[in-house]
Amino acid sequence: MNLKDKISKFIIENSNKIKINSKDIKKNDIFIALRGKKYHGNRFINDAFSAGAKYCVTDKKDIPLNTKENLLHVDDIFNFLKNISIKKRLLFSGEVIGITGSAGKTSLKEYLKFFLEKKYKVSASIKSYNNQLGVIISILNININSKYAIFEIGTNNFYEVRDLTNLVKPSQMFITNILSTHLENFKNKKNIAIEKSDIFNKNYNSNAKILYFQMKTNEEKIINNFAIRQKLKRIIKIGRFGQESYVKSIKENSSKNQIDLKILNKNFSFFIKKFEDSHISNLLFVLTFFVINKIDTNIIFKNINKRPLVQGRGSIHKILINGVAIELIDQSYNANPETMIQSIINFSKIKKKGVKKILILGDMNELGLNKVNFHLDVLKETNKHSFDIIILSGDLFKKALKKSPNSKVKYIYRNTSKGIMSYLNNNLHKKAMIMAKCSNLTEVNKFVKLIKKNSKDKIV
Repeated sequence: MNLKDKISKFIIENSNKIKINSKDIKKNDIFIALRGKKYHGNRFINDAFSAGAKYCVTDKKDIPLNTKENLLHVDDIFNFLKNISIKKRLLFSGEVIGITGSAGKTSLKEYLKFFLEKKYKVSASIKSYNNQLGVIISILNININSKYAIFEIGTNNFYEVRDLTNLVKPSQMFITNILSTHLENFKNKKNIAIEKSDIFNKNYNSNAKILYFQMKTNEEKIINNFAIRQKLKRIIKIGRFGQESYVKSIKENSSKNQIDLKILNKNFSFFIKKFEDSHISNLLFVLTFFVINKIDTNIIFKNINKRPLVQGRGSIHKILINGVAIELIDQSYNANPETMIQSIINFSKIKKKGVKKILILGDMNELGLNKVNFHLDVLKETNKHSFDIIILSGDLFKKALKKSPNSKVKYIYRNTSKGIMSYLNNNLHKKAMIMAKCSNLTEVNKFVKLIKKNSKDKIV
């Protein structure tokens, strides 16, 4: 058996062995040397072998290496991985779940994984591995003996969901929502809904059987109409009163909150310590999945207050700034107008005596022609609430500020992560709570990474 076949066989028979960062390598992993923005992965092959890698795969020959043993050169590394992923997916006989939507994919994936793992062997994509390379790696890393395999399917342009769905071929599909994201390419939310619907289009996914999706907007109704034409085995609408799954009532108080849900004609009532819309939305999806698949829902209720917190998507951190205790609500992974406004509303509801509330907002990316107006809408929302300090950052918020000269709110503007940090160092002298919301790779996103790196960070 040649080296190429050995590596293919090893990938199919094992799980979680594919790594694209040499720092993540553990014994018997496979390091994939990819071309990066600054360096080719060949630069780190020796490091990977030193860390215990069993094999390394590269598409570049012209970098001197200390060892050639167990090092495979291929002409096209992407096609090499894709072809193995197709073979491994065909061999997997468990239930495959695909999750798409404008926001909340990673959180829902983590919720499903968290609760299903209480009873079953589960494979799931890591982090936000939802583009083509990420999905291929996720397929290669599944445990072939898992009962469930969960994949995120992302997109920022036309036909990407189609191509990824053709690889994953999920039988049960989730569409979390349709929101104002990637509008530079999609132009409007109708096009986003059409793109997301490819996850259950039988032209690309002959396995499609059960669809779970939120239906609150006109764009989300497009999904329902298309799903009916596809003649799926089951179409489950989630969100509003009278649909298959919805919130009947919420009774909030200072110590605990009573939540009453209607799931497929069954009533569920439970108490949670902290109320958040995203938490309830994820529970609606997961409970509906459990009921449809005849899984004991007590698994969820026994662990209802142990929900997974995902970095950058509402995770809460105890940190120190200038020796002052700070609670950071990290929403810095991504943002769109709807989720940013909802995060502001949620943050405004938190009441803690003697604690300053600081709102830090960074630009929302890929919003198309109306990007400044979307940021102006966010500023209008902040006028409805009371925060001790509001810090803005980014060119789009700067332009929105110029269009809002008569705002009753006094905003602090800082254009760099270090500028935000400097302001807090000079002005924080008592306990505070910070909520940071922004798109990835913005200055606010960099600030959050900086503050967690430089401070004592404890996730709670």
